Amino acid sequence: MNTLQWSDTWYLAPEITLAAFTIALAVLDLMLPNRTNRDLVGWLSLLGLAAAGVFVGWQMYDLHAGGAASAAHSLLGGSYRVDDFGNLLKLAFLAATFLIVLASLGTIRQAEMPIKGEFYYLVLPAVLGAMVMSSSGDLITLFVGLELLSITSYVLVAARKTSGLSSEAAFKYYVTGGTASAFILYGMSFLYGVTGSTSLSAIGQGIGPALADYRAMVYVAFFLMIGGFALKLALAPFHAWAPDVYQGAPTPVTSFLAVVAKGAAFAMLYRIFLNTAMYASDQINGSAVRDDLFLALAVLAAAAMVVGTTGALRQHHAKRLLALSGVANAGILLVPLSLDVSNLHASLFSEFFYYLVAYVFMNVGAFAVLSVIAREKGDEAVSAFAGLYHRAPWTAGGMTVLLCSLAGLPVTGGFFGKLFILFGTVQTRAYWLAALLLATTVVSYYVYFSFIRQMYMRSGDTDQGLRVPVPAGIVIWLSVAATLALGVLPKLFMGWIDDVFSILADFLF
Repeated sequence: MNTLQWSDTWYLAPEITLAAFTIALAVLDLMLPNRTNRDLVGWLSLLGLAAAGVFVGWQMYDLHAGGAASAAHSLLGGSYRVDDFGNLLKLAFLAATFLIVLASLGTIRQAEMPIKGEFYYLVLPAVLGAMVMSSSGDLITLFVGLELLSITSYVLVAARKTSGLSSEAAFKYYVTGGTASAFILYGMSFLYGVTGSTSLSAIGQGIGPALADYRAMVYVAFFLMIGGFALKLALAPFHAWAPDVYQGAPTPVTSFLAVVAKGAAFAMLYRIFLNTAMYASDQINGSAVRDDLFLALAVLAAAAMVVGTTGALRQHHAKRLLALSGVANAGILLVPLSLDVSNLHASLFSEFFYYLVAYVFMNVGAFAVLSVIAREKGDEAVSAFAGLYHRAPWTAGGMTVLLCSLAGLPVTGGFFGKLFILFGTVQTRAYWLAALLLATTVVSYYVYFSFIRQMYMRSGDTDQGLRVPVPAGIVIWLSVAATLALGVLPKLFMGWIDDVFSILADFLF
């Protein structure tokens, strides 16, 4: 493996920035007196996230400088790649984390987050792990990024030290997360055994010849990883932990798990399957193995859409409802990967990334509204939204836009995100997935209408105006504006993705 050169550190500037801020903020938090407001640490963490985002954007500019075609820069013998697949996802992760931290300023109660300072600097290595997962070209570096994200997430979920629900959530998340990591690692070890390499490029080249002698082991390897990723992504029927963990964790942590941790797992899944499983074919068996693996992903996507949507129908707790909504949306995000890859329709990544960005904004905004309401009422039930229109009409209007996007109603980012994925299913003749996507979308209208019914058609226990902290208000309206912009100008955003991203240079090694 090639050694890291000093000149290569420029390509690691975003990751180095986050690591440096983590260390500096940890030392600062230890030096501050106990009674000092930890919001200072939060503002500085925002500075670190913004600086990392600037470096990512600068690297994207460098990759396309002078009108050059999309390119990639490999480090450490190809185990780490700086390409537009990773850079686009890094921007999404950093933006989501920035909004989550900003929304938490002024809304986190001491009872909910006794270790407020630790939250602000532990979220930085968590998003660092997500960035490593999006740029890795080797199974080892992928797993390192996964564990960095997982371990810090375990600590964040347990932040409500005085809450029994938080302790239960942390235990469940630790057990399921550890089990998922074990399945993924075990599957990786089988892939290494049959191909003799941990490099995704070498595995892709060796997986076809390995099928002649190790066909059963290849199946075992990939199905172990599928099971692990299904647990990480809370795909049905591996989703039972999600409602309990979302309910027990502090609201900013729940928001982080819903968007950043889930997006990072998808980045890792896309990296592995489109560089290894796609080549699982040989002269004897043809593409049977490859087709079986992607059919398994399609079945998981379908199960997640159905179980997540129907399960949310019976929920009256806002966090548990949004957790099951996340199960259904994880199924939708998995659909582009599960489609027929023999022709690899050109919009594969564009469909996924567009809906991921829409999903980030509509979820972060919805959780920001929930945190404002929970801060005042101390209640996270859907009924806590009762009479919101009369107390804060603008906030209720913004929440309505976000809910319409989650439901997939025009003209929002969620609508066009689902529409583009639906076009992909029709293009590849996966009509059964298209039918399920349409059916579950229609059923989800009732799920999200439960919030709207409370806000507009139910009276609350007080008519006093709801105070929305300025940082949370900024996040809510940025999310609403981005959701509407994605719905009004979908072609512009999709065109930008297509101009930046290249399948050959950024996806396939």
